[in-house]
Amino acid sequence: MVSDSGDYVRYRDILRGERLPAAFVDLDRFDANVACVASTQRATGKRVRVASKSLRCVELIRRIFTRGGASYRGILGFTVEEAAFLVDRGFDDILIAYPTVQPSDLALLAGLTAAGKQVSLVADSVAHLERLSAAGERAGVTLNACLEVDLSYRPFRTSLHLGARRSPVRTPAEALALAHAARSMKGVRIDAIMGYEGHIASTNDDLPGERLKNRLVRLMKRASIPELTRRRTAVVRALREAGATLRVVNGGGSGSLVSSGRDPSLTEVTAGSALYGPALFHHFREVHFQPAAFFAVQVVRRPAPGLVTCLGGGYAASGAAGPDKLPRPVLPPGMRLLPLEGAGEVQTPLTLPPDGPELKIGDPVIFQHAKAGELAERFNALLLIRGDRIVERAPTYRGEGAAFL
Repeated sequence: MVSDSGDYVRYRDILRGERLPAAFVDLDRFDANVACVASTQRATGKRVRVASKSLRCVELIRRIFTRGGASYRGILGFTVEEAAFLVDRGFDDILIAYPTVQPSDLALLAGLTAAGKQVSLVADSVAHLERLSAAGERAGVTLNACLEVDLSYRPFRTSLHLGARRSPVRTPAEALALAHAARSMKGVRIDAIMGYEGHIASTNDDLPGERLKNRLVRLMKRASIPELTRRRTAVVRALREAGATLRVVNGGGSGSLVSSGRDPSLTEVTAGSALYGPALFHHFREVHFQPAAFFAVQVVRRPAPGLVTCLGGGYAASGAAGPDKLPRPVLPPGMRLLPLEGAGEVQTPLTLPPDGPELKIGDPVIFQHAKAGELAERFNALLLIRGDRIVERAPTYRGEGAAFL
């Protein structure tokens, strides 16, 4: 963790003279996370697919494949336009994890397929397959569909739903119905399966000072993991017995790399947030990622003893609104947001710890975003730091003039 004044002094000195706000990635920490993620699959033989939405920087995506070598293969993208953007930059083997029926997207997907690119679009309904089929027939190609299976946990046979609201397909019978529908259509085929266990992969279970909450979350995970593994295995078996040729069976996420890696039905797991180690991904029992991506804002006011005010900083994360979605001040250690102001678009006040270093007007305060790639939507470039200097300025998607959602 970044937790001492030495870390702060190093980053402060590196950033001296830089325009603030600035976003930066510590490459020593980033590379350690690349190695950590790969190590989780050393015994399983599974490859890791990179979730690009958690990075949104071509240079760093490329670095993962270079540093990670054979441990990494393919990209889990989030829109067809992003897939085309990445193909233009030399990438291939892309699963697009969210459905779309927009005509321009389907035409673009058909063009990528016609060019021989390995691209699959998630589908979970007959309506999705029909649109893909029509687009494929118009272009004279067969489009690849990735069938998404819902892996949320529904205990006690009640309406309680723990997990993301994504696919309506939960059972082997429901998956087979879509496979049979696809088989009767021209221009489309199911070549992959994806299942995201978000309630495992994105839920902290080792929070400091939260013993009861941690225990309850671990109980939920221990109950859910065997159930979703059995169900996913049954879906894969049913489709293969029905004659489906599945190129990829994808699952997992950064916080579930260990449990997902043990699932024999999976051919690969996915990681993205693990590489940046954002604020919401610090406290898992089975995996530990280093905070690697940060942003800095400047101190511009000292409104009262024990307080400073920074210019900007209000980069809140998506999802249900709450304090956990606010950026977290990490350096100097011990700083806190004010509960009635939080992180603001133009100013962010902070309380100072009594034993912290003196902060002068113009000094930086270092934050982490709650999530990972969303930070890149606010900056044109990421400063890449190694040791005590900036070694590169890598454009984000935004810095390359791209915005996909």
